Amino acid sequence: MRKKMVFIVYYHKKNIFSLNAIVAALETNEQLNNITIIFLKNEGELFERIPIILEKYEFVIIGFSFFTVQRWNISNIIKKLRIKYNNKIFLIAGGAHPSGDPEGTLKIRFDIVFIGESEFSIVEFLISIKNQQSFDKIQGIAYYNKDKLLCINKKKYNIYLNKYPPFPLKNTKYGSIEITRGCPYKCYFCQTSFMMGDNIRHRSVDSICKYIEILKKENLIDIRFITPNAFSYGSKDGLTINYSKLEELLSNVRKIIGKEGKIFFGSFPSEVRPEHVNKITLGLVEKYANNDNIIIGAQSGSQKILDICNRGHSVDDILQSTRLTIDMGFKAYVDFIFGLPYETKNDLKETLDVIKKLFDIGAVINAHIFTPLPQTPFFRFQLNKISEKTRNFLMEYNSKGKILGNWRKQEKILIKLKKELFL
Repeated sequence: MRKKMVFIVYYHKKNIFSLNAIVAALETNEQLNNITIIFLKNEGELFERIPIILEKYEFVIIGFSFFTVQRWNISNIIKKLRIKYNNKIFLIAGGAHPSGDPEGTLKIRFDIVFIGESEFSIVEFLISIKNQQSFDKIQGIAYYNKDKLLCINKKKYNIYLNKYPPFPLKNTKYGSIEITRGCPYKCYFCQTSFMMGDNIRHRSVDSICKYIEILKKENLIDIRFITPNAFSYGSKDGLTINYSKLEELLSNVRKIIGKEGKIFFGSFPSEVRPEHVNKITLGLVEKYANNDNIIIGAQSGSQKILDICNRGHSVDDILQSTRLTIDMGFKAYVDFIFGLPYETKNDLKETLDVIKKLFDIGAVINAHIFTPLPQTPFFRFQLNKISEKTRNFLMEYNSKGKILGNWRKQEKILIKLKKELFL
């Protein structure tokens, strides 16, 4: 049995939600109580601390979670780690990109990739490593065997959120609370349904309130939730709205944190679908929450593109939800993706016309560039270069404060990734 094993978490600010869930899961198993967990926040800290850590521990595991747009940066870090430390360290990866492209992630020279929901599999893996046992039967992992053949162990279960804390309690990394996992819509550009499944699962109100109480004791009473669609909380199918469960959640949280606390619902780090925006849902936010804005996922102003993407809502839903949001006193931030597959000049014109209507209503646009995400139906589609006309439009209204988002940065990153992802 290994006595001196350490798990280093590359705790990058863009990935703390998924890493919080993983570390929280490790804390629930008594067999892993004596494993040291170290959080390193950036590349500089990583390379500075590893030599010291290697002197103290027999087996050093470093865990990464990352999105597709981070792949280029992460692959460079892994290359440097392998050059400097080679097999003195054991590298594991999980999160959105590794889950969708496990083989490509292994080729970066990770030792193991965790696929999809990994709370259970990471616990099983570390127990196996601790006891010097084989991990080849663990579900939900990918690796190369001794013959250098790719092995992908499929997972036959879903994670139910009540079983695990939303964030580490012993290592005290408090944060947003994941209240819903899975999505029934299967939008072709989004990984959520394909990675987490279309079987929607909710953390119970009692479970949520248990962790709200913990946050309250720490005087951390700005409460945020992680969910694919805030207004779907409590819904059995994720398509219909469970108004009573929404109010039960918000009213109980408000009771715990009191008037001095703040609830953010339907805003960062979550959003809402346009067809779920109505007077009742907005009224609940108005009554119990503190956010002054609602983030609405529109994605395109072309009905043809919305249908091709399997969005399940109309252009009119976008306009109506935005108008109602603003009429009820909220700011409306509306997400759009530029360069989606099958988008023609006419589709783009329709999108820009809808955006102009949204400007007239009073909305602000969050602009994004289409990113081909692994495991989605749109993964292998060629990137559409943003036209000069579109770029000028985005820059003009960005200067006026009507368009936000990291679309320019995203475009530069995607150019770097293009060859690596074989797009």
